[in-house]
Amino acid sequence: MSQVGGVSTAQLKSFIERIERLEEEKTAIGEQIRDVFAEAKGSGFDIKIIRQVLKIRKMETNERLEQEELLDLYLTALGMTASSSREEELAV
Repeated sequence: MSQVGGVSTAQLKSFIERIERLEEEKTAIGEQIRDVFAEAKGSGFDIKIIRQVLKIRKMETNERLEQEELLDLYLTALGMTASSSREEELAV
């Protein structure tokens, strides 16, 4: 095994080649994901909503529930929920 300046050239080359292969695989997977999104869009699905669903599915249940509660609280405080709209209608 040859070394240059204390660096194993064979080991370094191995790491570089492995990273390059993984980068190629990552690019291919990215293209496949884009294809699936395009297929979903072609079937009439909203891609923004699909991305949100994917993000939510990655969350722990407790984290998701906490965020949903806070979102509902904030929307209610701003009068942006169906229940707060009905309350405003009844007050008039």
